[in-house]
Amino acid sequence: MSTPKLELVGLKKEFADGSVAAVDGIDLAVEEGQTLALLGPSGCGKSTTLNMIVGLEQPSSGDIRIDGRSVVAVPPGRRNVGLVFQDYAVFTSMSVRENLAFGLRVRGQRKAEIDRAVGEVAELLGLSTMLNGNARDLGGSELQRVAIGRTLVTRPAILLLDEPLSNLEAGTRLATRRELRRLQKEAGLTIIYVTHDQVEALSLADWIAVMSAGKIRQVAPASLICQQPDNIFVASFMGTPPMNLLRGALTRADGGYVFRKDAFVVGLLPGTDIGEAADLPVTIGIRPEEVRLCASGEAGLPARVLLAEPRGSETVVTLETGGQVIKAVIASDHRPTEGRDVMLEIDAASLVLFSGETNRRLPMIAELRA
Repeated sequence: MSTPKLELVGLKKEFADGSVAAVDGIDLAVEEGQTLALLGPSGCGKSTTLNMIVGLEQPSSGDIRIDGRSVVAVPPGRRNVGLVFQDYAVFTSMSVRENLAFGLRVRGQRKAEIDRAVGEVAELLGLSTMLNGNARDLGGSELQRVAIGRTLVTRPAILLLDEPLSNLEAGTRLATRRELRRLQKEAGLTIIYVTHDQVEALSLADWIAVMSAGKIRQVAPASLICQQPDNIFVASFMGTPPMNLLRGALTRADGGYVFRKDAFVVGLLPGTDIGEAADLPVTIGIRPEEVRLCASGEAGLPARVLLAEPRGSETVVTLETGGQVIKAVIASDHRPTEGRDVMLEIDAASLVLFSGETNRRLPMIAELRA
């Protein structure tokens, strides 16, 4: 097994004389060439984690390893880690060339080496024609590329990005996301990307680590984390809208199990084995994308449309069924009118169960065979 490019071991950061744990004993491994997003709400500890990796904050306990070597006692300038801030931190009084060359000049590199490195990074980032221009004349996405380029020119082992797109307008943000993804593929960088924006995390990262209250709640491939949340927090945080969560109980019916919450009843896949959970309270997770409005005459769950919220090609529909309120995501060209009575179908294969005691996802044989 190869050594992770970056490894956090029991990493903790306490403030206020130890009474507040901004980062509470997290473990994380990032492989070389991987892009990992630290995703979570404001105040969850993701930026503090980034600051400890780069060396701007000292951990209260735990270890930070790069290529298997502890860097906790290594000064920030010698960790070979590049950090790009949210506000770019570009010198607007300098040209683009001078900005890109700044870090190498500080390190005392020879002019020929600086010119070669600046030229390579400028070509990679599409800045070659702007090198002699003044940074103050650049737009937001161009400034962001200069900030990234100034870091890349020093050849960091790991590139850290702290909310790098939050100051950009929507159109520019989308274009810059594409540029970052291209950059990662072409340069093979190891990137840690801090954001509260799920769309950015899902579109840019190979893996996502969801944080809350200083803890990592789940680390999973970006393609799976919405479908297989490990716990109630991740289920309620991921997705727009997030997973529908209903607390109720399981009962046996026709050789299988059904979930009941008042008058709301939905069956699990035939043959599903849930072990001891059959006798305990559970929370069921229903992804909005897996709730389908039935065609006229089809069997299903009776429901009433409370609200329909168009968002381009899709519409988020709020429905009342069996005394419960759930959300569905459907194609806008099939959007029902508010107040209409409809029939619903919920894909049993997509249902997720969580323990009513631990709030963690329950393994099911039907799920494990998938």
